[in-house]
Amino acid sequence: MTAFEFSAWRDQVLARVEAALSDWVGAGTPDTLAQPMRYAVLDGGKRFRPLLVQAASDAVGGHAAATLRAACAVELIHAYSLVHDDMPCMDNDVLRRGKPTVHVQFGQAGALLAGDALQALAFEVLTLDNAVDAATQANLCGLLSRAAGSTGMAGGQAIDLASVGLQLTEAQLRQMHRLKTGALLKASVMMGAACGPASQQALAQLAIYADALGLAFQVMDDVLDVTADSATLGKTAGKDAANDKPTYVSLLGLDAARELAMNLHRQASEALGQSGLTNTHALAALADQVVHRNH
Repeated sequence: MTAFEFSAWRDQVLARVEAALSDWVGAGTPDTLAQPMRYAVLDGGKRFRPLLVQAASDAVGGHAAATLRAACAVELIHAYSLVHDDMPCMDNDVLRRGKPTVHVQFGQAGALLAGDALQALAFEVLTLDNAVDAATQANLCGLLSRAAGSTGMAGGQAIDLASVGLQLTEAQLRQMHRLKTGALLKASVMMGAACGPASQQALAQLAIYADALGLAFQVMDDVLDVTADSATLGKTAGKDAANDKPTYVSLLGLDAARELAMNLHRQASEALGQSGLTNTHALAALADQVVHRNH
């Protein structure tokens, strides 16, 4: 797939996702809650996880309605996690997606409730379409809940908070990020694959792809936290070092961290080649984006 074709595919996917999120977020909600919910989700963000959902679904010939709902649900979980992570009791950040964080804009109570509501909405979105069979709905809910919960993202965040000021081994750091960042990225791929028929070989290789991609994403986050500025990132640069958090850069050094990201990219690419799937162009392009992004 050429760069031009990927751009066209990406723009089409993002247009569908943005329209659906705009329709669903805050609908029927008291205005004082709808405002911070919509502020947290709309008009910002790369939507990388919804793109992964769509790309994996395309690879297996997935169901369109299920795919759109899975893409929006995973983005809602991601958005809720950012709202809560930015709060003073967690990472205490004031900038996200190039604008003030939700608790700065709407207060801590507003941010807390908005995050709670977005998390619940994610599962509501997955279960409100009669065009999607019940078994698929249940599978998608299971994949997302496990990725977001105590053995996934929330568990990784707990390890992260407990690791401030500590020197972790590479294995410990990898495990933390496998949960904190990687779990939701992997869920995006596997939820997309769950929207259509896929062989056990395909699912196994997509899982390997997703694991490598998730870790590469975090490694590059650590690199960019050191090398990019706040305006480019849309969030506070240098925050990890200021908070004395362990990162791949602090553990390995900048050059070795970049090399690790490229090795993980190769692992992801090899897994796609061994999946038996033919329409993996978008998945490959997204892997390229992870290691070559500047924000």
